[in-house]
Amino acid sequence: MDKPSVEFWFDFASTYSYLSVYRIEQIAREHGITIRWKPFLLGPIFNSQGWDTSPFNIYKAKGNYMWRDITRLSEKYQIPFKRPSQFPRNGLLAARIALAYEQEGWVSNFIRAVFIANFVEDKDISHEEVLSSILNSFGLDADQIITYAKTQENKDKLREQSQLAADKAIFGAPSFVIGNEIFWGNDRLEDAFLWYKKL
Repeated sequence: MDKPSVEFWFDFASTYSYLSVYRIEQIAREHGITIRWKPFLLGPIFNSQGWDTSPFNIYKAKGNYMWRDITRLSEKYQIPFKRPSQFPRNGLLAARIALAYEQEGWVSNFIRAVFIANFVEDKDISHEEVLSSILNSFGLDADQIITYAKTQENKDKLREQSQLAADKAIFGAPSFVIGNEIFWGNDRLEDAFLWYKKL
């Protein structure tokens, strides 16, 4: 029987997802494991708990801790980071693009570039022109890609993917899912791969 894959569930607005996106490919290569990228939206999950924004905004002490923690971890991993002037930003269109083209070789580079735009360059990733610029920088047809990403078929696909995350009992990002096992948080990235290797 084949091993289950390592699913990487992330939200483009998530600070800790940013850290994992920056680190996961190298760690996966070291372990010889392939990643399945799983963009989804945390908003509906938060809404189901009565939150209309990130809990880091709702609970001030928790938010202050998170920003300090992200700064420390960025220094530890030697990852660039600049606190965005707006948080959380709307990653809906970016998630639609990443999901629509999940099988394409360029999608991981796109995902990383969007996170860098948000958490290093302080760009508004909800703006179509920001995403177009990223796609064009890879020599891709941004207009064609975005047009397909905005089709009703793909909108429904992202809605279903986000519901699947809730059905799997995913409550935050990043989450690493192996079969029925969920590892939540950037600090569980290595643990997820070690668990996979035991199977």
